[in-house]
Amino acid sequence: MLDINLIREKPDWVKEQIAKLNDTAPIDEILAADNRRREILGEVEELRRQRNESSKQIGYWMGSLKKLEADLRRAEVGQDVGQTAVQLRTQVNSLQFNADEAKEETRKLGERISELDEELRQVDARLNEHMLWVPNIPHESVPVGANDSANINHPPQGAPEPQFDFTPKPHWDLGPALDIIDFERGVKMSGSRFYLLKGWGARLQRALIQFFLNYHVTQHDYTEIYPPFMVRSAMFEGAGQLPKFADNIYRDAEEDYMLLGTAEIALTNIHRDEILDEADLPQKYVAYTPCFRREKMSAGRDVRGIKRGHQFDKVEMYRFTTPETSYQALEEMVQNAKNVCEALGLRYRVVEMVTGDLGFAATKKYDLEAWAAGCGEWLEISSISNTEAFQARRANIKYRPADGGRTRYVHTLNGSGLALPRVMIALLENNQQADGSIVVPEVLRPYLGGTAVIR
Repeated sequence: MLDINLIREKPDWVKEQIAKLNDTAPIDEILAADNRRREILGEVEELRRQRNESSKQIGYWMGSLKKLEADLRRAEVGQDVGQTAVQLRTQVNSLQFNADEAKEETRKLGERISELDEELRQVDARLNEHMLWVPNIPHESVPVGANDSANINHPPQGAPEPQFDFTPKPHWDLGPALDIIDFERGVKMSGSRFYLLKGWGARLQRALIQFFLNYHVTQHDYTEIYPPFMVRSAMFEGAGQLPKFADNIYRDAEEDYMLLGTAEIALTNIHRDEILDEADLPQKYVAYTPCFRREKMSAGRDVRGIKRGHQFDKVEMYRFTTPETSYQALEEMVQNAKNVCEALGLRYRVVEMVTGDLGFAATKKYDLEAWAAGCGEWLEISSISNTEAFQARRANIKYRPADGGRTRYVHTLNGSGLALPRVMIALLENNQQADGSIVVPEVLRPYLGGTAVIR
């Protein structure tokens, strides 16, 4: 969520930045709701002042009335109080009238305040709903470009391009031939975009997950998290997934539970509604989760093989940092993902996103793509983003500066470290041999009982 002060002070600039994302946002509606909100708050403040003043007057008149009524009672029984009973009764009636009139005015003020409080609740709800549709603003270093065709592809790194003395096969041929991927039974059970991993296929996927987690914990000093795979809708809102991507989320039909589309959603909300100490930052977490996405937005894309499915596995890196260190942390997370690629012997490249392909929550983003020789494609295996305070505002995550200043929002970063099944596609296709067998990368062999070749 953006800072409302930024929208108040620079609405036209905000609109220009959002236009670079090929997106729109209800900025005018936000300004209108915000103006009405401030009008209501000002009016309520004045009405409460008037009510307080009226209450003081009522107290004064009621005190005077009680004294006069006591004088009147004494006069009526013949005591000498210096005034006739008739004069006292006139004064009592006058004070009673003023007190009743003040009570009525106070009642009307209270009713008006209640009406405005209800309107304020409605305006706040409308303002919050509009704010949730505003994307993050791109960092000044992000190149301006219309769409993904303008992304900057950095030179390939890692292993050299694999060379074969035969025509390499794509994984959709290799997998069934080795009896490690079963497309037909996956579709039979669940429909299109589902598959079944079998034997060495299932073991290889499990080995990759364990390797990713162990590598980030031991080599990069992340703390491993095992989160719930279902969380409440508010967690999706905090991570910037709702309301924008509601159509891509699987959810419980009766309870307020949603299946994670990425561990980022759960990790964002670990410190929801908390104030951290600056001394405790950065916090570095890594988690494995299955991921569930309806893939409505990608209809017709990557329909062959296991490149894109409604269910997949991913290991996610996540960091909470101070604002001053978040862009250094972004580069470190890119290097963390590159280190894993290097260890697996992958040929990969870094892709720098332009504004038109930046997404909803990121201020700056890099993708890592691995070369897959069988299908002849660069496949995205990691996406690493800095969201600055965008998610922290939604999830209300702050930190207390070491100098004792006022609390500030943390910056949050997320990145795949790495995502399956595309890593497995690259390993199968790049490490295939002429007889259809697959050479297992050396770092994975301890997770597979020492097996060096899948036949």
